[in-house]
Amino acid sequence: MIPKSEREQIIALIHREVVPAIGCTEPVAVALCTAKATETLGTCPTEIDACLSANILKNAMGVGIPGTDMIGLPIAIALGAIAGKSAYGLEVLKDSGPEDVEKGKELIASNAVHISLKENIEEKLYIEVVCKGESGSVTAVISGGHTNFVYLEKNGEVLLDTRPACKREAEVGEVDLNMRKVFDFATTAPLEEIRFILEARNLNKAAAERSFNGSYGHELGKTLRYSPSEQDVLGNNTFTHILSYTSAACDARMAGAMIPVMSNSGSGNQGIAATLPVVVYAEDNCKSEEELIRALTLSHLTAIYIKQNLGKLSALCGCVVAATGSSCGITYLMGGGYDQVADAVQNMIANLTGMICDGAKPSCALKVTSGVATAVFSAILAMEGKCVSSVEGIIENDVDLSIRNLTQIGSKGMNETDKMVLDIMTHKHCD
Repeated sequence: MIPKSEREQIIALIHREVVPAIGCTEPVAVALCTAKATETLGTCPTEIDACLSANILKNAMGVGIPGTDMIGLPIAIALGAIAGKSAYGLEVLKDSGPEDVEKGKELIASNAVHISLKENIEEKLYIEVVCKGESGSVTAVISGGHTNFVYLEKNGEVLLDTRPACKREAEVGEVDLNMRKVFDFATTAPLEEIRFILEARNLNKAAAERSFNGSYGHELGKTLRYSPSEQDVLGNNTFTHILSYTSAACDARMAGAMIPVMSNSGSGNQGIAATLPVVVYAEDNCKSEEELIRALTLSHLTAIYIKQNLGKLSALCGCVVAATGSSCGITYLMGGGYDQVADAVQNMIANLTGMICDGAKPSCALKVTSGVATAVFSAILAMEGKCVSSVEGIIENDVDLSIRNLTQIGSKGMNETDKMVLDIMTHKHCD
C-alpha cells in the first residue's frame, strides 16, 4: 500500500482536479475571471476587455452558455460581470437567471465587451480581463488552470501577483505519478479515503438522465437510447448503454444546459468520459460499490496523470485522455490486474493519438462517443491478452514511455495543427 503521506497528496490532487462545473469550462473560466474583476471593482463595469490565449478562444467560440440559449464568449463575459460569483469557481454562473441574460444582452449591444487574442505567450490557458467603471479599472488574470488566479490589480495597486511562479501548469503541489502508482493507489487505498469519487457518478449520471428527457445539441445520446434504427444496428446492451449515457451528458453540457457535471483536469467532457462508461459497466454487470469506487478512482487518476504531462489545453482532443482512463476502469471491473490495465492504455494510445481538438461544441458528443467506444474495445483486447506491440507506431514496451510519447505529440508536435485549426475556425464562412 502507498504510504499515508503520499496517499494524502494524491487525494488532494484528485480533489483539485475533479470538481463540479456548469457549462464548458473555457467560457466559464472567462466568466469567472470577469466576475473576480467585477467584484474587485465594486460595481458593474461599463467596459470589459478580455485578452485570451488561442486555445481559450478555440474552445469558447461554438459552445452553448448555460441558461442563455446563446453561444460564445460575449454573453459568458457579460453574465460574469452581472451575475457571476467567483466563490463558486467553475459554477460561477449558477445563480444567473432570465433577467440577468437580458441585462447581458444590453451590455453586449452597448459595445461594452471586447475580445482579443493574447499574442506572444507560451501559456495555452491564459485569460486576462480588464474591467473599467466609475471606480476605476481592475485587471484579473487566470493562467495555468481554469480557476488559478495569478494576478489582480486595482487602479495601479497590485493585490496579487504569482505570475513568475506559474511557468508550468500544476507545478505547485504536483504529485509524481506513474501508471503503477496510479493503479496501486486506486486498488489499495482505504475505501473511506476515496469514497468521495462517487459524487462524480451522481452528478454525471444525473446529467445524462436529464438529457434523455430534453432536447440538447445533436441529441446523440437520446438517439442511441431510443432510436429503432439504433436497436437494429447495435442492439440493447452494455456497450450501447455506455455510448448513450456518455454522449447524452455531453449533449446537454455542450448545448449550455444549466446542469452541473463533475469535471476532470478542467474539462467537463473529460469528467463525463472518465466517469459514465465505468459507472454503466459496473451497474449493468452488478459490480459492488467498492469495485465501482476503485474503478472510478483509477479512471480519474489515470486521466489526471496524463494531463499532468499534456497540459490543461492542447491540440489533442481531451476524449483521448479521459477515455484512456475509463478503459482502465472498465478493465479493472472485468477482473484485470496491472498488466491488463497497462495493455488497455497501450491499445488506446495506438488508436486515438492525433485526434484534433477543434473547439468545444455540440458535436463533441461524437468525439466523446468515439473515445469511449475505443475504451471498451481496448479493455476487451487487454483482457484477451492482446496488446499493441512496441514495433508498432509510437508504442513502447514501457507504458509510461508510451504516455510520454502521446503527450509530447499533443503538447508540442501538434502546435502547428492547433494554429491552423484556429485559423480555419476564425475565417470560415457560416450561413
